[in-house]
Amino acid sequence: MADITRHPLLHHLRADTTTYVRHLRNGRVKHEGAGLAFWFRPRTAALVAVPVDDREQALLFHARTADFQDLTVQATVNYRVVDPGLAATRIDFGIAPETGAWNATPLETLGGLLTELAQQPALEQIAGMAMADALTNGVARVRDRVAAALADDTRLAERGLAVTDVRVVALRTDAEVERALQTGTREQVQQEADRATFERRALAVERERAIAENELQNKIELARREEDLVTQQGQNDRRRATEKAAAEQIATEAAAAQRRLIADATADTTRLVGQAEADAEAAKLAAYRELEQATLLGLALRELAGNLPNITNLTVTPDLLTPILARFARPDPEPDPGEPQEQAA
Repeated sequence: MADITRHPLLHHLRADTTTYVRHLRNGRVKHEGAGLAFWFRPRTAALVAVPVDDREQALLFHARTADFQDLTVQATVNYRVVDPGLAATRIDFGIAPETGAWNATPLETLGGLLTELAQQPALEQIAGMAMADALTNGVARVRDRVAAALADDTRLAERGLAVTDVRVVALRTDAEVERALQTGTREQVQQEADRATFERRALAVERERAIAENELQNKIELARREEDLVTQQGQNDRRRATEKAAAEQIATEAAAAQRRLIADATADTTRLVGQAEADAEAAKLAAYRELEQATLLGLALRELAGNLPNITNLTVTPDLLTPILARFARPDPEPDPGEPQEQAA
């Protein structure tokens, strides 16, 4: 819109870049264009402000189908003023010099014109379609029909207008009719859902059967492997027992051989020791045989004294010493050559 600043004698107008402004004074054009700023006298100026940006017009109307059913059409038409100078001569876009407000309602006039021009082709298109067809395929057909009709309409060109886009948002009927039309589709969808459920169940049963068979095969395979394991363990136990028995037999034989060797060595040692002791005793006896009787008696007494317990007190009487001294004092008789000599004990 135009922004007007008031002063005592002159007013100043400043317009947006999307607003076309025309300034007339005495029927002559003084200023014309978009985004202008100028001074003017309010008592002699005639001002026009035309928006040149894209505008949107919402449409909502009722139509009747070929089978006499009522439809509600919801659409949107985008338009713009392509020739603001021409539009200013056909539609009242004049503004008050004091406030900058429109003197009339030009945008409502344009909206009503577009609504009437768009309704006619839409009604004609829907009138040739059945209810089900209109709800299914009517949106695209109505949009194309309305867009083509508005693009070729000379009344818009005569007013400097151009339609940039047409959108049909929805085609709706009564709720009861929609539910009735949806029943078949719902039944079909339900049947498809039931079929999918049955197929899923059948597939689940088939998979469960396959899983059960797989588990059974696994159990059979495990049982077979367990049987092989038991057999192998039995063979291993028998082999282990056999090897253990053989090892124990070898150990027993080795121990017996060792004991025999020890016994033989012990016997040989004992035999050698006995032989040595016998030889030593024989040598001792031979040595004793050469000694005199008195010497042997002295050795015997020494040996006897070594084996007697400790004697604290010893009493020697004349009765004990007299025979011994008499024996040492009496010389040994001469041996008879014809008699054998006694061996000293």
